[in-house]
Amino acid sequence: MTGLTVSPSVPRKRRSNWQLLMANRLAAAGLFLFGFIALLAILAPVLPLPNPDITDQPNRLLPPLSDGHLLGTDHLGRDILARLIWGTQISLIVGISATALAAIFGSLIGLVAGYMRGATDTVLMRFVDMLMAFPYILLAIAIVAALGPGLLNALYAIAIVNIPFFARNIRGVTVSVRNREFVEAARLSGKSHPAILFTEVLPNVLPVIVITMSTTVGWMILETAGLSFLGLGAQPPTADLGSMLGQARAQLFTAPHASIIPGVMIFALVMSINLLGDGVRDVLDPRLRSGALDRPMAVTKIRRKAKPAPTIENAPSLVVEHLTTGFDDGGHLTPAVKGISFRLDKGECLGLIGESGSGKSVTALSLMGLVASPPGLITDGAVYIDGRDVLGLREQELIALRGARVSYVFQDPLTTLHPLYRVGEQVAEAILAHQAVGKSAAKTRAIALMETVGIRDAAERSRAYPHELSGGQRQRIGIAMALANDPDIIIADEPTTALDVTVQARILDLLQNLRRERGLALLLITHDFGVVAQVCDRVAVMKNGEIVEQGVTDTILRDPQHDYTKRLIACVPELGEGQRFLARVRPLFEEAGA
Repeated sequence: MTGLTVSPSVPRKRRSNWQLLMANRLAAAGLFLFGFIALLAILAPVLPLPNPDITDQPNRLLPPLSDGHLLGTDHLGRDILARLIWGTQISLIVGISATALAAIFGSLIGLVAGYMRGATDTVLMRFVDMLMAFPYILLAIAIVAALGPGLLNALYAIAIVNIPFFARNIRGVTVSVRNREFVEAARLSGKSHPAILFTEVLPNVLPVIVITMSTTVGWMILETAGLSFLGLGAQPPTADLGSMLGQARAQLFTAPHASIIPGVMIFALVMSINLLGDGVRDVLDPRLRSGALDRPMAVTKIRRKAKPAPTIENAPSLVVEHLTTGFDDGGHLTPAVKGISFRLDKGECLGLIGESGSGKSVTALSLMGLVASPPGLITDGAVYIDGRDVLGLREQELIALRGARVSYVFQDPLTTLHPLYRVGEQVAEAILAHQAVGKSAAKTRAIALMETVGIRDAAERSRAYPHELSGGQRQRIGIAMALANDPDIIIADEPTTALDVTVQARILDLLQNLRRERGLALLLITHDFGVVAQVCDRVAVMKNGEIVEQGVTDTILRDPQHDYTKRLIACVPELGEGQRFLARVRPLFEEAGA
């Protein structure tokens, strides 16, 4: 595992925002380039530069590297380097100021409109829509024409035409936040609307404002340069990058350096700001920071210390040997599953049990290479299905196994079922992905599967969307999709956690019946020993990414050997136990120091 350091068991200090920014090479390059340009612009008054406004006709259009003129001179004999540095300073000031003005007024409009809604929202957003009805550069030209050419008027015009961009973005975020539970709690506490808006809503919207500003400065500078290029921005003798480019266009063929140099500076400045803005966005978004929103690979990234045997003889349905999975956090590997091993025979149910965060779901996802990479990484071990190491298969071979030989039932079907497709279409899609059948046959098969898992009026319910079904019905749809291709193994990741007791019992009975009828091997992930006792033949107990005890369910329940297993079993209450439950459980946790 070249370049990765395995994190120790003690908590590692979280990286600072600066470290995270520097870990992004493009953002770091943008920062250093922008910093260098900005430093030159700031130091313009103290640098040994000639006066940028003094003309020298005898020395006009000198090429770069001329004596006394590093970048040459323009059509009036003015030093291009001096004008470039002073012009960059003006372009930066105007671009940043315009961004700040647009952010302040646009964010205020978006906050008020999104929070108040009703007539206030309608009036404010129709005003914004009116501004957006015009092409923004034409609107900016019209504003400058009305106010008169000049750098300050160009600043106002660019700020005004970008107000709708901020208003729309911030309003959308505010609408999603205004009815959140913490805002409702603030209202119940008696806070006024302004207090809620600025103390509850604004802090949650602020990262979006900062991100929007960081990605907007670049094109604000570009728009200002465009107005100056047309003669509506900086007026002679003051120069910014756009006016330098505009004044040199007449000499594009006779003295191309006069226009190329400010053009390259505009490109470098805007590109550096955009790269830096992307890095700032990643640092401020904790999901991007962790890699959760990076584009995932088709399979989990595998970098095993040792290559295991590609096949094993006389293997059961599933064999897991020394599986180790971690998460790459910028050069540090945080282990989530540590060298676990277990077996699952045909028709058998193995319960993988442990508290939340013990590594159960990461284990299940690792079996079929479904841990998101980045940041997930399998660093050791093997997973054998019918004797073949699936982690050593080619990508297409592994994808072909998913849903065909091995199926997955997720914990929350509302988040895994597509909200815009009917449930019957989604079950049929699972069939079409692996079987060469027509759409009509797939639809008929989907309805039959829905009937198999106990959905009444399956033909009618197949036309429903996920949100139109109950939690138990959605879970049954998930099971129907898992059965679509007659798999040999089903991995059920806490399939009953979000269901009420009666529906939970029905789902467990359904899984048991299907296992007996079809000879399925079932890996059931749960944190409830009551479920394990009802369904599982064997059980493996996980703690902190390791299996601490495994064996036949009845044996483990009667005589647990590990203290952690004893505490888990003790946490299963008995009917009518009442206060005795606490009296029974408390000594076990006090003994463990919990």
